[in-house]
Amino acid sequence: MLIALIARDKPGALQTRLDNREAHLAYLKETGVVSQAGPLLDEEGGMTGSLIVLDVADMAAARDWAANDPYAKAGLFASVDLIAWKKVI
Repeated sequence: MLIALIARDKPGALQTRLDNREAHLAYLKETGVVSQAGPLLDEEGGMTGSLIVLDVADMAAARDWAANDPYAKAGLFASVDLIAWKKVI
């Protein structure tokens, strides 16, 4: 099952993102369920959130993955949406 995780950073939380980036990137690689991932950017190119496509068994697995992301544990996100997604192209 493909799940799009769309997370928006809390305002002014860039340093939290930078401080936890290495752990987050390692988590993406180690878990083996990330199909695609990258930061959301503002008009100036600054990182303001994350878009991650997970390939997991079900929504419960996506919720568990999201809760254990180092960014989430560090309190980076103002919001996180998990949305079932169907790849067409």
